[in-house]
Amino acid sequence: MLALAHLGRISRRGQVGEYEYVVHGVGCRLVGPDGAEVDVDFVDGTEAFDFWRLRRYGESLSPPTAPPPEELLAAISSLTPLITEVRPGWFAVSGRSVATVIQG
Repeated sequence: MLALAHLGRISRRGQVGEYEYVVHGVGCRLVGPDGAEVDVDFVDGTEAFDFWRLRRYGESLSPPTAPPPEELLAAISSLTPLITEVRPGWFAVSGRSVATVIQG
């Protein structure tokens, strides 16, 4: 979506099915019909999230959840090798890059 918006092929804000999207800077935020919000940035060609985005996701759930940072870090650590730290404080699904998504 980011590339399409930057090329002017889609609007920076819109709706796909029941999901609203907003393309921002180097990322995209999706909001589902239930209000759940997923926000990712593209870090070195990979969809990535940080603690702030993970916390925002938890707060958008019904009922909302906002675990402390040490619990978030423990949860992410428990998912290794499924989750990789692509930059300090930025995490992504292992082996998933924009190229992988486009080819896949």
